[in-house]
Amino acid sequence: QVQLVESGGGLVQAGGSLRLSCAASGRAFSRYPMGWFRQAPGKEREFVSAISQSGGLTYYADSVKGRFTISRDNAKNTVNLQMNSLKPEDTAVYYCAADPRRGYFSDMYYYWGQGTQVTVSS
Repeated sequence: QVQLVESGGGLVQAGGSLRLSCAASGRAFSRYPMGWFRQAPGKEREFVSAISQSGGLTYYADSVKGRFTISRDNAKNTVNLQMNSLKPEDTAVYYCAADPRRGYFSDMYYYWGQGTQVTVSS
């Protein structure tokens, strides 16, 4: 059993930065690939980024590549998403997820956090 709690969301102007964190409970954290997804109002949830168990492999949606960086600290049971050069279209609720059941990019992850709101003003 893994519980995920996101933090770090907020309101930022376009061009600014935010750092999202996801704290995981449970001793099995290091076994799971982790992902970040987002959902904007009226839109489907979409893949943002993912990281392998060791952190050696990372993946990004084309829309965030070069601006966002995912990282994890298995000793602290955390995964982070550094978001730079934010755009209004990045506005969404961001979710942390663990244990993908159908590859990194599908939203078929077994564990989900409650989400954190990111709002980017123009």
